[in-house]
Amino acid sequence: MSGLEGQRVIVTAGAGGIGLATARLLHAEGCRLAVCDVSDEALDKVATELPGAITARADVSDEADVARFFETALSGLGGLDALVNNAGIAGPTGGVEEIAVADWRRCLDIGLTGQFLCARLAVPELKKTGGGSLVNMSSSAGRHGYAFRTPYAAAKWGVIGFTQSLAKELGPHNIRVNSILPGIVAGPRMEGVIRARAEQTGVSYEDMEARYLATTSLRRMVTPEDVAASIAFLLSNAGRNLSAMSFNVDGNVETL
Repeated sequence: MSGLEGQRVIVTAGAGGIGLATARLLHAEGCRLAVCDVSDEALDKVATELPGAITARADVSDEADVARFFETALSGLGGLDALVNNAGIAGPTGGVEEIAVADWRRCLDIGLTGQFLCARLAVPELKKTGGGSLVNMSSSAGRHGYAFRTPYAAAKWGVIGFTQSLAKELGPHNIRVNSILPGIVAGPRMEGVIRARAEQTGVSYEDMEARYLATTSLRRMVTPEDVAASIAFLLSNAGRNLSAMSFNVDGNVETL
């Protein structure tokens, strides 16, 4: 894609799932990468697979961890052109009266506060560069109510508000801010979500998966690579006039 080669990009939670698919695609397009994650083993695999990528362990909900990671990333990259705020967790499944306060806080700390902690360090660097791009990971849950997944939905709705606000704030600095709303993404995390909901409602995994797909117009899951392609598009020259947008990459999830 035009304009990607040579870009200096940070990808959070970039050693698995959507983050890894994004890192692979951006690396193939000639971007210089810094990737964080919470698994040393997964980061070692990224370092081997993507030569030249900077890797570091960091929990995005921990301010000190984020500061250390950015120091390492910016030192190695020599500046910044884009941040992909990808980190998030599925959070608990249960009724509001069943959810532990610690689980609620953990879900929002990683999925929303983590994006703030990364953005506040990325933005000064993007201003120095003369502009750039932020892509924040939301979800279809960020535009639908999601019964029994209230911490996750609250975090993802918050991401959209964060994105809209930053786009207005940073537009005069030539910094574009958008969010991606993946739907039912094939992979271990979604399998865990479906399994937990199936157990809670007393149906089989297969029946619960069918229920999820029945409310998706295209009747299929999306892949991490589908989401990565949309992120790359937003970072490329093709996305140079796109900001404050929330892009559904979900096969049209009608409801959750």
